[in-house]
Amino acid sequence: MTAGGWPTPHWPEGVPREIRGYEKPLFSVLDETARAFPDRVYTVFSDAGRTYAQVRDTADRIARFLADRGIRKGDRVAIFLPNLPHYPPVYFGILKAGAVAVTCNPLYKAQELQHQLKDCGAKAVFCMDHPVFYPTTVKAIEETAVETVVICGVKSYLPKVKALLGGLLGKIPRAASHEAGHLFFDDVVAQSRPEPPAVTIDPLEDLALILYTGGTTGVPKGACLTHANFSYDLAAITTWIRLVHEPGAAPEPQRMAFHTYLGVLPWYHSFGMTCAMLSACASASRLICVPDPRAGNPPFTEVLKIVQKQRPTVMPAVPTIFMAFTNHPHLDRYDLSSLLGCFSGGAPLPPEVCRRFEEKTGAVIFEGYGLSETAPVVTVNPTNTRQRRIGTIGFPIPGTDVKIVDLVTGLQELPQGEDGELAVCGPQVMKGYWNKPDEDERVFRTIGGRRYFLTGDIGHIDPEGYIHITDRKKDLILVGGFNVYPREVEDVLFQHPKVAIAAVIGVPDEKSGEAVKAFIQLKPGETATEEEILAFCREKMAGYKRPKFIEFRDSLPMSNVGKVLRRLLRQEELGKK
Repeated sequence: MTAGGWPTPHWPEGVPREIRGYEKPLFSVLDETARAFPDRVYTVFSDAGRTYAQVRDTADRIARFLADRGIRKGDRVAIFLPNLPHYPPVYFGILKAGAVAVTCNPLYKAQELQHQLKDCGAKAVFCMDHPVFYPTTVKAIEETAVETVVICGVKSYLPKVKALLGGLLGKIPRAASHEAGHLFFDDVVAQSRPEPPAVTIDPLEDLALILYTGGTTGVPKGACLTHANFSYDLAAITTWIRLVHEPGAAPEPQRMAFHTYLGVLPWYHSFGMTCAMLSACASASRLICVPDPRAGNPPFTEVLKIVQKQRPTVMPAVPTIFMAFTNHPHLDRYDLSSLLGCFSGGAPLPPEVCRRFEEKTGAVIFEGYGLSETAPVVTVNPTNTRQRRIGTIGFPIPGTDVKIVDLVTGLQELPQGEDGELAVCGPQVMKGYWNKPDEDERVFRTIGGRRYFLTGDIGHIDPEGYIHITDRKKDLILVGGFNVYPREVEDVLFQHPKVAIAAVIGVPDEKSGEAVKAFIQLKPGETATEEEILAFCREKMAGYKRPKFIEFRDSLPMSNVGKVLRRLLRQEELGKK
């Protein structure tokens, strides 16, 4: 099957079957919007706005700074930041310098961040001036190739009154001390010229990003994504979406300089990056920076206040965010009626959650599917309630092909309706994994002369052409839309001096979809408590990766070659329900 003739009578009206003209540097999306809408606000943070012209100017200065520091085309520069207004100019500045951005999870502990910096060979890192984030960076860069550290403080991005009061009251977060030689973002911007270096970008070949994903094996891998991988996905998303902009009106393509995106998903992750930060830029929309969506008492209260005040129209989110909204005890106090369209991904969206959210807001939620290796969007449901099919992931976006192939070789296309592995071919598919040719060989197949990526997800195509995900690689755990890879958690547990064997699985959880459970066999003669293991994990892992449950066992089920059988542990857990 090809997207040009995708077998469905429900293909959205007006959406073309192919995308053209996307072969351009990713940073051109900022340049084009800044030229057309220089005074339009791009980022909104704590009520302070930065225009597209201002963001472009800052990005140009960062590009010049990096070039002056010896960063050359192809060098890697890491971003270790939450959703702050610094993020877009840093991101685009790295690309304008010809360098490759490496986005890092701001929840990472030093050990996790260090692995990523070492693996990609990053020469510079941008981090937040913060009592936790900055010390983590300082520790993580030890024994790495990082030579330049830029510290991003929030004071200059706040409204003047808030910045003044925050400074007087000591409420603006910053680290207790700073290392000699580390630079401050505001100084870098002020002292640099808005003149990016002249670099020639081949959009189809040159890397824009390295996004780290554990993949199905749990070994951290960097997905190497080109400028065109993202610029294609952006063009396809913009072409696909049809929204009702006024009550009673017909659905139409997104209007330029009309929308406001709620940046509730992290921008280090491909979902939030492409579907919020970049999509907002491509449509000259406002982008609300939300560093911590869980803020407030009860959690998520602050983001509800932001929705009421800033009136966002578009919200990409994972199902747990929609659940948090609909289950908030004070939801009825807030007006969420500004929301028009919401993109759901990362996990299946429960129909009841969809119904309740749409009832409260009047928005339409449309589900999609993607991976870090595909920048990330592969398929999307039609963006209207008539053609959308909750429980499916819709159709491949224009210019993308999806095949259902056998689980053994990944080469044999299966009949429509039969379950198999999803294989993807399209302009958004990565070049490969960073320095891991063996992994590339494992996940790529040539079918009919075209290169397909094996996703590791199991599904089928129904008679009307909608794609269903029915299973996934069983070891992968999905916690609130975040991938948790058992081997990575187990590797940390094995560092505990009392642990002999550890096995990690996902168990059902009402709040996050799944939770991490660890089975531990202690070394002979050792004793340990659950809290002791959990405290160790808190020092070593981001919160969503940490085990929620610990079970000690005298022995764990093993295969005849000494491999722990997670499958049997899962079966035992399911048998308890």
